[in-house]
Amino acid sequence: MKFKKLTLLTILALFSQVVPAYTASAEMSMDEPVSSSIIQEESQLEATANKEVKAEGKTDGSSVTEQKEDTISGTKEAATEEAGTETTVITEGTVTGTVEEVTSNPEDQKTPVQTEENPVVPEVPEIPEVQPLSNSSQLILYYNSKKMVQDGVTYYAPQPMQVKSGVSYVPIRALVDRVGFRVSYNNTTKETSIIQGDNELKFKTNSNKYKVNGVSKTMKGTSYQTQNTFMVPLTAITAALGIKYSVVNKSIVMNLSTKPIASFSISPSEVYAGQAVTYKADGFSPKGLSIINERWEGKKDVFDAPGRYTIKYYVQDSSGSWSDPYSLTVNVLRPNQPPVALFVTDKEEYKMGELITYTDQSSDDEAIVKTEWNNNALAFFTPGPKTISLTVKDNKGLTNTYQKTIIITNETLYSLTEFNQLFTPIGEKFSFDGSTVPTWAKVNYSYTDYPSTLLRSNSPETVYKEGIVYRDIAVGNTRFLIHHKNNTGKKVKMYVVATNHNSATAILRTENLGSAGPSTIAQAAGKKAVERYFTTMQDDSKRTATTLKPGESKLILTDMSKTSMKQHEIISLLSDVYCDYPIEYNVVIIDENLDPLKVLYRLPILDRDGVHNRGTYPNATREITYSDRLGEKPERLVIGDNNDDPNLSGIDPMVGVEASNSGNFGVLYKITLERVAPNTLISFNPRGGTYTGYAMVNGEITPLYTDGAVRAPNEQAVLYRTGEYERKVEILLTAAPASSLPVNLLIAPLPSKN
Repeated sequence: MKFKKLTLLTILALFSQVVPAYTASAEMSMDEPVSSSIIQEESQLEATANKEVKAEGKTDGSSVTEQKEDTISGTKEAATEEAGTETTVITEGTVTGTVEEVTSNPEDQKTPVQTEENPVVPEVPEIPEVQPLSNSSQLILYYNSKKMVQDGVTYYAPQPMQVKSGVSYVPIRALVDRVGFRVSYNNTTKETSIIQGDNELKFKTNSNKYKVNGVSKTMKGTSYQTQNTFMVPLTAITAALGIKYSVVNKSIVMNLSTKPIASFSISPSEVYAGQAVTYKADGFSPKGLSIINERWEGKKDVFDAPGRYTIKYYVQDSSGSWSDPYSLTVNVLRPNQPPVALFVTDKEEYKMGELITYTDQSSDDEAIVKTEWNNNALAFFTPGPKTISLTVKDNKGLTNTYQKTIIITNETLYSLTEFNQLFTPIGEKFSFDGSTVPTWAKVNYSYTDYPSTLLRSNSPETVYKEGIVYRDIAVGNTRFLIHHKNNTGKKVKMYVVATNHNSATAILRTENLGSAGPSTIAQAAGKKAVERYFTTMQDDSKRTATTLKPGESKLILTDMSKTSMKQHEIISLLSDVYCDYPIEYNVVIIDENLDPLKVLYRLPILDRDGVHNRGTYPNATREITYSDRLGEKPERLVIGDNNDDPNLSGIDPMVGVEASNSGNFGVLYKITLERVAPNTLISFNPRGGTYTGYAMVNGEITPLYTDGAVRAPNEQAVLYRTGEYERKVEILLTAAPASSLPVNLLIAPLPSKN
């Protein structure tokens, strides 16, 4: 039998008669989930595949003979095995492949006689041809076949495209060789990578997960190996790399557009008219070609007027191909305007000691972030003109100031003391003659202490080395007061470790928890810890339960352990817990990188500093109830003086000596004043030094005071005013760490209002 080789001219003539096929496709961005259109196409793909597989009764492409060669991209010998004919390899530029030979003599097409020298290869079932679209690079894959046709050139994969459980699988290397991407294998991670320009896909055998530029995604099927060929779901690749495809007859047609891709970004992210704009252009070729040219439409370095502007960007690669345009619409904003500062007063003229009401009416086209008043006193006590100013700053840093002058007459409405008593806001402070306070009558109250074991860990307050700062065993209601400063020379963390030495499982409940710091300001940390402690009483936000099995240790009160303490930083914590079994508690300070549960057994117990206090104190909840009427004359209720209010007695369990809770820090006072007269002021006056913290008055958390500390003895912070009726007043108070005791609650009648 004689065959004539097909000339290049003949092949081109044959190709020119190809009839285009119509396809429909959908794109997918790598950063987006599978779109509905892709899902529909994939469903169509799989449904068609399943239908064809069912009709033919095959799932593995067994009708196609195996390729002898190990090669991936297809060879002349591989084509001969498939077609049973001689082939010619046609090479033009960089495109290589095999084309099935066409005979020129009809007689040569007779069925050959099988001989020993000329064995007859079984006939391959006919596969419907799909004609490529003109001016577009296409790769056509056939169901249950090794055959692949790329731009009219036929290639053969080592394994056929297969359908399993409704998912179409392709040989990964054969596919990417045809598409033009790079493929590699990492023996350490056992991952096969597909690389397209800056994009990288990673697959593992027997996994339904794959990574797209490091982000894990889920495939509809599971990759697998068959006869040393790695098979992956086709749609995983097409979706991740944005390859368009469609289902035509018994095939999948992939549109392998090789246009370059353009993109760009601008800064700043918010553009204002008249503002310079910076462009960062980007473009690449999926084929790895260099970008040689670019083109802009609508680009401006400065946009003169507000509005929406569309900018388009194109790039051209070294083959001469232009990208599709990358479009970005910029919303150019009106230039930021400075804020307008403005306020009004309820009057233009006031008496001395008359309350002035200020109403801020400032505005801005965006947002005011800072407001500063000057000379905005609630009242003035000297006559004459008074100028008040207000300065506001917006979120772009522009400021504006407004000032107004009011007149203060020679008449007096209230004295300074009277005015402060009547009008100083709750939580604010005012000055007075504190030397008179010791002459006030004391409220001769009685108290009852209730079970609540206080573990006060405050010595050594400044810690110089890692170790255990406190250890003891407690059962039932237990309160922690922890206040320490890091001076170890390294970053450390503090932990509370709870250990169950009982034979039964224990349930430890955290009820209230206030933790603050790390901070370099001791009073700030103590104040914030008390505020958060009271807040959790209101919202129960820190209520948790921890199960401790026999012999088990766990970390509790972990808010304190979230952040490392730098040198000279302080942490404060106040918390209530409950457990019905005795639990050993260890408060430790260690290097930030150590695991407290692993190093606890070898940590030293640190010595106390001899100045500050540590110890275990029983009955740390003190209830004070006073039933007589208050507010008809000036009186004072003394807290933390170790006389009217004795210190709790306890023991330092780490050295076995008696301890006295100086200042009664950690004690929760529940003060109930059953009858407080109308028009009565209750205020807070420290007597031992500066004090900053919080109280809870009739359920409202009240600062002492808002902007800092109240100083002894000539300042008082306003806690409560009863108004026109007799009231019951309930006050919760606990001494804030780093503040000074004792303190007085001042209860005095208000002056009459004019």
